Amino acid sequence: MNNFQASYEKILGYMRSITDKESFMTQIRRPKLADIEVVSINLAAEYMGIDSECQLFREMPESLTSKIERSVYNKRRRKLFPAIEEIRTIISAKFNEFEQYYVVDSMPLEVTKLSRSSGSKICRATYEAAPDKGYRASQNMFYYGYKLHAVCPVNGVIKSLDISKASVHDIHYLKDVKQQFSGCVIMGDRGYISAGYQHDLFESRQITLEVPVRVNQLNYKK
Repeated sequence: MNNFQASYEKILGYMRSITDKESFMTQIRRPKLADIEVVSINLAAEYMGIDSECQLFREMPESLTSKIERSVYNKRRRKLFPAIEEIRTIISAKFNEFEQYYVVDSMPLEVTKLSRSSGSKICRATYEAAPDKGYRASQNMFYYGYKLHAVCPVNGVIKSLDISKASVHDIHYLKDVKQQFSGCVIMGDRGYISAGYQHDLFESRQITLEVPVRVNQLNYKK
């Protein structure tokens, strides 16, 4: 059996076990492939490390390629991102149901070299979604792009993630964390030091934020 076909069928079977929805968008005409099948194709491609649509449609069996055109698949896949995120949240909740300890951190997503940023037109259609200049503390250098924020437990299954402009400070992501977590311990590096945020998280959601203190802070302990 085709490897893609086997992966696709397993993923589709699991998807149908966690959600009763077949369609996630309102459509006038019923497509040959339901939304849940399009999402399963996308997840199967990611699982197999297929990052090219040309390669994907070479790997896909004829039983699938005959039901959807490449351009149509691409458009529907983009529109189904909220549904994919909803499913990811459901799966993550199953893995992290009894977790009490989490780690929060961020990483840079460089779009282009800083020297070329002034001429770059990538994602500049709207100001709110446009990349900008940020600082990478681990390498003591500036970069141009975005910043990925994530929270995950020891098992490595991401519980929460978000993307912001590169210039947004790590600590502002804790506003999102406040809406998604409660009654747990979240550990972070020195970028999340804030007595005000620590107090607010604990008082409102019983979240204990543990971060190492700086050497020049009061009551410093190694």
